[in-house]
Amino acid sequence: MKNTGVGGELLMSAILDNADVPPCLSVVIPVFNEAATIRDLVSNVRAQRPVQEIIIVDDCSTDGTAAAVDEIAAGNAGVRAVHHKVNAGKGAALRTGFALATAPYVIVQDADLEYDPEEYHKLMAPLITNKADVVFGSRFAGGGPSRVLYFWHSLGNRGLTLLSNMFTNLNMTDMETCYKAFRREIIQGIKITENRFGFEPEIVAKVSHIRGVRIYEVPISYYGRTYAEGKKISWRDGVRALWCIVKYNIFH
Repeated sequence: MKNTGVGGELLMSAILDNADVPPCLSVVIPVFNEAATIRDLVSNVRAQRPVQEIIIVDDCSTDGTAAAVDEIAAGNAGVRAVHHKVNAGKGAALRTGFALATAPYVIVQDADLEYDPEEYHKLMAPLITNKADVVFGSRFAGGGPSRVLYFWHSLGNRGLTLLSNMFTNLNMTDMETCYKAFRREIIQGIKITENRFGFEPEIVAKVSHIRGVRIYEVPISYYGRTYAEGKKISWRDGVRALWCIVKYNIFH
C-alpha cells in the first residue's frame, strides 16, 4: 500500500476500521513456561484486526504450557502450535516461527503480558503506509504507561542500546525491546543464529546492514514483571548481548 500522505497512525486507524481490509499480520509467540498467561495473551492477540495468523512455538515447557497451547490451537482457526522437543531458547523459537509465517508482515509477541497487543497499530502504521521495512517498539520513548522496576536493569538496557548504536550507527532508544515488526521478506531473508536472548542484538545488527532498509521506532507501553512474577532474562544474557553486539557488527 502506497503512502497517501495521511499521518501514519491516523491512516492505520482508518484502515483498521474498514472491515473490507484483509488481515495481514503473522504474530510469532515464543513461549516457555507461561501457562498462567498464554490463554489471556492469545485471546488479546486474536482480537486485533490486522492479525491473519498466530504461530505459537512452545520451547519444551514443563508447566502445562504445551497442553494449553494445543488446546488453544485446536479451538481457534488461524492459530498454529509448534513444539520443540528440547528447550533451545527464545531465538531458536523465533527462528522456527519466522520460517512458518505467511502474512505480509510479521511481529514478535512475548507470552508474558508485558507488551500490549492493542498497540499493534502503532508498529503497523509505518509498515502499512510504506514508510518502513522494520519497526521497533520503544519502552523508553514515553509512549504510554511503563511499570517502575529495576534501576540497574534499565541502565543495562540503555547501555547495551548505546553500544549497539555505536556499532550500527542507528539512533535507537531500545535495542532490547520485544516488539519488532518486519516485512515478511525482510525477516525471512535473515539467518538467525542466536538461540537465546542474543537474538535482540543480532537482529538489530543484521537489519542495520541491509542496504536501503528503512527502520522506524515507535513509543509503546510496558507492563514489566518482577523475577518473582516469572521474568527470565538474567545478567548472563546481558554479558552475551555484549558479545553479540561485537560479533554481528564487526564480523558481519
